[in-house]
Amino acid sequence: MHYDVFNGDADGIIALVQLRLAQPKETTLVTGVKRDISLLKQVDIESARSVTVLDISMEKNIESLEGLLAKQVPVFYVDHHRTGEMPVNEGLEALIDLDANTCTSLLVNQYLNEQYYLWAIAAAFGDNMNASAKALADKHNVSDEDQRFLKALGIYINYNGYGSQLSDLHFPPAELFKLLLAYENPLELRTQTDSVFYYLERAYKGDMANAEQATVHLDTKIVKVIELPNHAWSRRVSGVLGNALANQSPDKAHGVLTLNEDNSYTVSVRAPLNNKQGADKVCTQFDTGGGRAAAAGINQLPACDINRFIETLTTYYS
Repeated sequence: MHYDVFNGDADGIIALVQLRLAQPKETTLVTGVKRDISLLKQVDIESARSVTVLDISMEKNIESLEGLLAKQVPVFYVDHHRTGEMPVNEGLEALIDLDANTCTSLLVNQYLNEQYYLWAIAAAFGDNMNASAKALADKHNVSDEDQRFLKALGIYINYNGYGSQLSDLHFPPAELFKLLLAYENPLELRTQTDSVFYYLERAYKGDMANAEQATVHLDTKIVKVIELPNHAWSRRVSGVLGNALANQSPDKAHGVLTLNEDNSYTVSVRAPLNNKQGADKVCTQFDTGGGRAAAAGINQLPACDINRFIETLTTYYS
């Protein structure tokens, strides 16, 4: 049995779309909401004959990875997050690049010799890597109109991945992957008025309108920190709102706090677009924190630590 293990955001889903368009295979899908990254433990080590892992931190899955390799299960691992100490094992094929301007879908695009570059462009836009997305689009002479559509598509797919549980999402990521896999060319989604693109577009615009009620904790030349209430729409926009704020003020770091049921907070952090480093260093100073240099988060920040978080974020980027 082959397992495809992938992040439920735009980068993870579209990385797998590219791979399975190029290399069709009967697989068992393992995924979840964007922040559910300890996914490799869901693989049945006894039934697994091979595993593909896309867009989840090796550091957060190292024990399960080592278990698979010890059982001589070959693993193909593509990612751009923190790795920790990478295992040296002939059964592991790893394409890892921690550069802040790349993502898993761009790495898969290179691996496949740019066979499905339009999908990779959408993923890069969805991961807020606008310069990298535009560079790839310009390389292939993609029109401005098509770029705008691919950007919107990537953002909407990414937006769908955010939530504390699957019921917060409009589409479970495994279902969304299957829907998108039907399109070799993502531009075909534009011509179908009943496609998943238009459904997500309506939902995205409604949720982002709600986000205008966000409470501002701090807004300086260095950082901006806002808080969203405990609602499903808040959890859905937490990541894409951080990206939107970063694009509006590229010299600022941004933190989006979303209230949880237990009165803790889920935190999304975006490094300044003009200084894409340090988000992971800020977040890993807190329990349940992790991510990458340009974008990171904290799954459960106690309310009593809000001021410490704001101080840590401000101090780091001062």
